[in-house]
Amino acid sequence: MPIVLDLRQAIVHKVHNKTDADLRDMIEGSVDGPEAALPGLGAIFEMIWKNIETKQQDELIQIAQQHLQSVTPTPLS
Repeated sequence: MPIVLDLRQAIVHKVHNKTDADLRDMIEGSVDGPEAALPGLGAIFEMIWKNIETKQQDELIQIAQQHLQSVTPTPLS
């Protein structure tokens, strides 16, 4: 019977045992990259979010709010 990995497991498998430099390269290569990379970044963010304290979550929310307030959304067509 074939083994089926869900997206989260596939992302963990891809980044498991990577060096800090490898992980940075993967993230930087995904930022502003193809949209297909976004689920991977989302899975990594989810892992971080679930394993940090509420205070750190609040700090991330504030950073996100600051950046969201500084951009103008492109109109949807």
